Amino acid sequence: MGYSVGQVAGFAGVTVRTLHHYDEIGLLAPGGRSHAGHRRYDDADLDRLQQILFYRELGFPLEEVAALLDDPEADPRAHLRRQHDLLTARIEKLQKMAAAVEHAMEARTMGINLTPEEKFEVFGDKDPEEHAEEAERRWGGTETYAESQRRTARYTKDDWKRMQAEVASWGERYDALMAAGERPDGARAMDMAEEHRQHITKWFYTCTYEIHRGLGDMYVADERFKAFYDSMRPGLAEHLRDAIAANAARRTGEA
Repeated sequence: MGYSVGQVAGFAGVTVRTLHHYDEIGLLAPGGRSHAGHRRYDDADLDRLQQILFYRELGFPLEEVAALLDDPEADPRAHLRRQHDLLTARIEKLQKMAAAVEHAMEARTMGINLTPEEKFEVFGDKDPEEHAEEAERRWGGTETYAESQRRTARYTKDDWKRMQAEVASWGERYDALMAAGERPDGARAMDMAEEHRQHITKWFYTCTYEIHRGLGDMYVADERFKAFYDSMRPGLAEHLRDAIAANAARRTGEA
């Protein structure tokens, strides 16, 4: 019997109107009709709809989608390779965007004092002051916030670049650590967590083990921070949170 238009809309997360439109323009004609004349979609139709929605998600106009799917010489495997390439490019772009957002959040939180040209050189086209109001609302009354503002207001362009280089190096080494199967409570992971804490203390404010634990929790709970750390390696945010907790327990003697 196939699937009704309402069922397909529910499966795919689109509206019934969208499916009607796709039928009207010949992009997705249902494979059959019920005795009452209602549209019925089969498995092949669902496969085609999946392809349509994939290309639409990547911004392809409907005319191009139709041309891609209706090419008589197109190899289904070629579609998969093309989709894999497009997804890989999208993932790389999103990872770079996540890293840029993280730098922007930290930058404005800490009160950057750079010229517009220097900001562009350090942070690219991402506005480092984008999250200033949120940062001040969350931490503005704390001594750590004030200390960060005092320190970073004196940083030069080269200081920010050195800081970013340290973060990049740390991220590469943490990625390798996870690839090697190191547990969060392993010695190497805890040492990397300690290096992370000392980096914050060096550049921003005195990061106690208690504060560091809170940061570790935030790296998982806050989607923006989680995206930044997971852009280094999927699952890194949670691994780091656990390593921070293990390191704090090791250093303070807590169970």
